[in-house]
Amino acid sequence: MITLSLSDILPYLLLAARWTLLLSFIAFVGGGIGATLLLLWRYGAPKVGGRATTVYIQLLQGTPLLLQLFLVFFGLPLLGIEVSPLFAASIALTLYASAFLAEIWRGCVDAVPRGQWDASASLGMSFTIRMRYVILPQALKIAIPPTVGFLVQLVKSTALASIVGFEELTRSGQIVANATFKPLIIYGLVALIYFAICYPLTLGSRVMERRLRVTR
Repeated sequence: MITLSLSDILPYLLLAARWTLLLSFIAFVGGGIGATLLLLWRYGAPKVGGRATTVYIQLLQGTPLLLQLFLVFFGLPLLGIEVSPLFAASIALTLYASAFLAEIWRGCVDAVPRGQWDASASLGMSFTIRMRYVILPQALKIAIPPTVGFLVQLVKSTALASIVGFEELTRSGQIVANATFKPLIIYGLVALIYFAICYPLTLGSRVMERRLRVTR
């Protein structure tokens, strides 16, 4: 058994948390871009885009994230594409995030009163102009709570990347726990670090909600 003090363990876990934050950032930004494109395709070409996005979303939401991660990590090398654990985790989590964010934002857009669509169309606005200046700004106020809630879930989902050998926070905690034989203390510290990451996101969401409510 290796003897490590808290002053040795905590900095190591905090350094590992950087990779959790990086992976979360990549997945959320990439997923947000993908979800926006899916959303515009759905409403811009409802016959084709609506069906295609529905199939995509149902497929990603109806299968476990861990399975998606395995398919990317083990499937791409079969196509001659070598992938690192970070790359595989980033692709899998980005696809996962794009499907969920597209569905969350679809619900927010649908919550905008139909009269707003009709009024902007009667003014001769194109679809792009309507979405940019009329529909999306109103949907944004509705979208903040569920979007931040999903972001918190996404941060915690990065722990699955440890399965393919990516050394983020959970994987680092497992390594230290196996070396010190103190799993309760180590995993307790890991849980506290996850809480320290996620709780400020929730607080920030509440502040943004209050500010947007005042501007209505």
